[in-house]
Amino acid sequence: MNNEGTMKTFMKGAVLLTIAGFIVKLLSAIYRVPFQNLVGDQGFYIYQQVYPFVAIFGIWTSYGFAIAISKLLADYNSQSHRAILRIAAIYVAGISVVIFVVMFSGAELLAGWMGDLQLNPLLKVGAFSVLLMAPLAVLKGYFQSANNMAPVAYAQVLEQGIRVTVILAGAWLVVSNGFSLYVAGQLAMLGAAIGGLGAVILLLVYFNRGLKTQNQMLPVRAWPIIKEMTAVSLSVSMSSLILVLFQLVDSFTVFRLLEESGMGRFVAMEQKGIYDRGQPLVQFGILIATSLTLAIVPLVARTSKKDSGRPAEMYARLAFRVSFLFAFAAAVGLTFVMPYVNETLFQTRERSGALIIFSWQIVWMSLLLIMTAMLHGLGKVRVPALLLVTGMVVKVIGNWLLLPVWGVTGAAVAGNIGLMVVVMGLLLYFKRVWPITFAPLSYYGWLFGAALAMSVVVFGWSILADNYLFDHLSSRFGAFLTTATAIPLGALIFMAIIGKSRIITEKEWYIIPFGRKLAKLQLAINSKKKGEKR
Repeated sequence: MNNEGTMKTFMKGAVLLTIAGFIVKLLSAIYRVPFQNLVGDQGFYIYQQVYPFVAIFGIWTSYGFAIAISKLLADYNSQSHRAILRIAAIYVAGISVVIFVVMFSGAELLAGWMGDLQLNPLLKVGAFSVLLMAPLAVLKGYFQSANNMAPVAYAQVLEQGIRVTVILAGAWLVVSNGFSLYVAGQLAMLGAAIGGLGAVILLLVYFNRGLKTQNQMLPVRAWPIIKEMTAVSLSVSMSSLILVLFQLVDSFTVFRLLEESGMGRFVAMEQKGIYDRGQPLVQFGILIATSLTLAIVPLVARTSKKDSGRPAEMYARLAFRVSFLFAFAAAVGLTFVMPYVNETLFQTRERSGALIIFSWQIVWMSLLLIMTAMLHGLGKVRVPALLLVTGMVVKVIGNWLLLPVWGVTGAAVAGNIGLMVVVMGLLLYFKRVWPITFAPLSYYGWLFGAALAMSVVVFGWSILADNYLFDHLSSRFGAFLTTATAIPLGALIFMAIIGKSRIITEKEWYIIPFGRKLAKLQLAINSKKKGEKR
């Protein structure tokens, strides 16, 4: 009975964190659209150049260190918790101060390496958000160890909400008052610091409410705590960091290589800004995988240690199949509607071909997130981390070789190759440490068949709508109507075929977040099919 209650509490907390994570990722993908519309491709380039620096430390803090601290607190006696939290706070604060000093004092050098010295003030403003690493990590880790996910979930949503509000309000003020676009970038960086501060204040309120005094504090050795904290935080962060690290590679290479290949400075800025339009599309595309990682993967870790109940293999197969299904559908769909999506969201259809290639990172990233998280649940972290580093090296080499030849299309190709290398390596490693078959051949047959049917319908409808039905309207409004009709039509065709195939059963749909409606839809499709046979 006690175990059942613990599992229910765990599931409730997992669902809450899943919803919060979904909202945060959704906001992160969506806000870039109005921001780009306000500041244009050049302003978007300015922001995206510096964003990876802040995002890397934000992910390492709010995700990596928080999980590491919660794991340590779970492993040690409760009387040692105060000592562990004190060591963690001092250690993470020390790291954050070092990073702040390097980022603030080295801002001019970093900006020079990126080929744009005007990015110097943005890096200095962004450095202040790093100072919030310690309180965010320690407080989130403390609540997660107690399985009290509500404060963590609320803090995540509050932080992102404040950040997005400051970014968009700042961009509007800058544009309406005719200030430099670099000022809009500085305000966007300031948004990260203000959002982080809001999250810290909220977590402190919850912490003070539930604080219990302990008369005795058992001492613990600092070095083993620091060593494990570093290893765990880096290993669990790597899969979430990979997309941001690829963006960091692009910050140092794309603009410089475009300029060195003979492109004019402002044209190179705009091309980098157009290329960066792919980021929110990929982030939106991997929302399903992110939600599954938060919800299903912890179940894999828990059930792999139990002899009774649902087997871990079932959750692992389900996570892989659902993630690949939606990721593949999203990438295929975007391939045929990208010109219209591009214009609808970002005002022009420029470089739609490069963005189509970029969007296929959705497939690789979704599989990467699922597999690395499952391997981490099994305690396998070293090889996945090495594979992710290998992928980054491939991305760097790919940019240097392909950008001078193909421009930003080359950078998109390099990103796909880098991620593909990681995923292929993970699949081979997974087969060695946990030899399970993720899906039968019939799954892939139905999936590709559904994607093909969707492609034919979406492509045909898009051509008809763009050239005939909505041709008399303004270009952007016509593109919007084409997008708004083609996507639901494609989704309907795809899900109808998937529902009839039952490659994911109704019971399996019920397990995943927000899968209840899909289960009901599938039941309706198949009940109609049975009725017709009678």
